[in-house]
Amino acid sequence: MTRRPPAPFPAARAQRGVAFVVVLWLMALLTILLGAFALLTRTEGMQARWLYDATVARYAAEAGIHESALFLSVPDPMLRWIPDGREYSLEFDEARLTIRITDESGLIDLNTADMSMLTELFRGAGVEEDQAVALAAAIQDWRDADDLVSPNGAEEAEYDAEGYAWGPKNAPFDMVSELLQVLGMTPELMQRIEPAVTVYGGQSRPNLAFAPLEVLLTIPGMTPELAQQIIDARHAWDPNSGMPAPMLPDGTALMAQGGTGTYSIESRATLPNGTWTQVDATIRLGGGGVSGMAFTVLRWQDGGSF
Repeated sequence: MTRRPPAPFPAARAQRGVAFVVVLWLMALLTILLGAFALLTRTEGMQARWLYDATVARYAAEAGIHESALFLSVPDPMLRWIPDGREYSLEFDEARLTIRITDESGLIDLNTADMSMLTELFRGAGVEEDQAVALAAAIQDWRDADDLVSPNGAEEAEYDAEGYAWGPKNAPFDMVSELLQVLGMTPELMQRIEPAVTVYGGQSRPNLAFAPLEVLLTIPGMTPELAQQIIDARHAWDPNSGMPAPMLPDGTALMAQGGTGTYSIESRATLPNGTWTQVDATIRLGGGGVSGMAFTVLRWQDGGSF
């Protein structure tokens, strides 16, 4: 008779079972670690690519500012760009540049605009008459050098009464963003009027040939639809075509002339894969001094990258 091999001891069978479970856990852990490493590597690669694309787009957008300065200063009127907010497009390496330029004379200067102009600004933004007058007076008290309260205005006592930790500056605005500190101003209202205001215009009334929609809305009786029609007609008009310039409802011709030599520029660069970056700047042509620069930067803001 053939003899059977002796059966393994129960302890040996238990050890083999534990070893099998340990091996399964180790394989699962290794799989998780490898998956996490692969995901991390892929994520870092995507981040590096996005940073590279954003950097390329950013410098392309900056090149758009320099291109704008060039085309704004060329002597030939046939080549010179018109700073009335119309869109210009060009290629820079692989990026597509979209550029809009507004002459600062087309905006409302916070330091020189009179009470009526400031009131019209707020009324055009949908503010009630009483509040519009109060905001205009508060701006006047902010920028003047005295402590005398204008009718409906605000000096130190009025700011204290509203719980503000500051009072009026009693000096001209250095930046448009200071407007947020004026009594009665809100972030929502600031967002509506910011495209219409400047501290570089130097004029009491804006030049409507360069004015954006928010400024055109200060004209009594103007509607958003009519203002947009005027802007579309102005952008479609070529000053070198010999055709008459578009007109306001009162018959004023919107001739693209005058200006201050100071411009706000929006330059957006878009790459073939859709990544884009925008640079917003305010420049004044001519570097001054011994810098040899073609323009002086008054404001520079890097926009988002997507």
